[in-house]
This record gives sequence, structure tokens and C-alpha cells, in this order.
Amino acid sequence: MEVFELENSLSKCSYLEGLESNMKYFYIKQCTNDFYMTLLERGWRRFGHYFFVPICSTCNACVTIRQDCQAFEFSKSHKRILKNPIKVVINRPHVTQEHLMLYDKYHRYMNRKKKWNYTQITLDNYYDTFVAGYEEFGYEFDYYFEDLLIGVALVDILPDAISSVYCYYDHDFKKYSIGTYSILKQIQFAKSYNIPYLYPGYWIKNHYAMGYKEKFKPFEILLNRPTLEDKCIWIKE
Repeated sequence: MEVFELENSLSKCSYLEGLESNMKYFYIKQCTNDFYMTLLERGWRRFGHYFFVPICSTCNACVTIRQDCQAFEFSKSHKRILKNPIKVVINRPHVTQEHLMLYDKYHRYMNRKKKWNYTQITLDNYYDTFVAGYEEFGYEFDYYFEDLLIGVALVDILPDAISSVYCYYDHDFKKYSIGTYSILKQIQFAKSYNIPYLYPGYWIKNHYAMGYKEKFKPFEILLNRPTLEDKCIWIKE
């Protein structure tokens, strides 16, 4: 394993207007499961070979959360969504023209609906972000309606955790609640394989784009911002 600490990245915050974000980055080749778990339980996320964590000095809005999958109980609404006529195929991360078209369609929709910045994805950018660096742990859940790819969820599966890396889908099939369905399928998978936790990414309470994770309470939150040597302090929300 090779770990390279990169310069911190200062940029305009993607979630809260008028604020600046500060990210700490590692570039890791051949990341091991154990080291990934050390990072994950301390709030780090992954895209490609890049691992990152917010270290903003004036804002603590982005909260690291995790679901206790073995204790999680599916509601009646959850069970209805899980009965959707969607086929799930689990693959290793890869990219096809179908992936690129679906990714682009999703982001054009989110640009119109939620004013997300939009730039058409290239093959190289997609590969570097979602395919590179998957090592032993990277997978994708492909969601099909009949023979049509309508959703892709990139996930990292470790012995003690699943990390939801990214999910995109076709809003023409919004009646199937694909975003919610995807999280529920990951929790269901964790239950089946006795994996303790799902890490769905950062949560910002009541946020128009990040607040949806409240639908999957109860969850635990990371109370501190631990270094790699510090003890993690997790509490129930």
C-alpha cells in the first residue's frame, strides 16, 4: 500500500452558500481493507484512488453518520419500496456508454431541479472517479427495469461495513423511489451477510440535498473529528 498526503483543498462549498470548504486528501494505491476501515470510521470518503475528509475550521454542518444494519427495522413503506419490479445485478465497477448516458441524464435533471452545477462527464473522468481504485472492496449495484439500466449505486463492501460511494438513476422511473430503494437494498445486503454498518456519507440536517438521510433513522453520528490515532466517538442520533 502506498499513501500520499496531498495539499488541502480550499474551494467554494457545494452545499452551503457563502461558505468555503476545506478538504484533506490522501491518494492511496492498493488500499487495504484494514486501513480503509480506519479511515471510514473516522469520517473519510473515497472517489477513485482519492480519500478525503472535511476539516473546515468554521463549520461542522457535514456530519458523518452510519446505520446499525442489524438493528435497522424496515417500515411498511420500506417493504413496499423493496417490492418494486427492479432487478439488481451486482458487478465490479465498470463503465459503458449506457453508464455515461444515464449519469449525464441524472445530472441534467438535478441541474434543472436543484441547480447542481452541470458538466458532461467524460469516459476518463468517470473511470478515475468511480472505477479506479476499487481494489478488493469496490462493487456496483446495477438496477434494471426489464432490460433497461435505470440506476447505478457504487458501493464499497468491507467485512465490517458498507460505504455508499455514489448513486445515480433515471428520474423517469421516480415512482419506484430508486434512491431510497438503493439504500434499503444495501441495508438488506448488510443484514444478509452480517455486516454491522452502512456508511451513507455526510448528512446535513434539513438540507435540500443532504437531509434525505433522515428517512433512515435511527442512525449513529460521529461526534468528534478524530485523527488516525484518535479514538472515534460515535453516539446515537
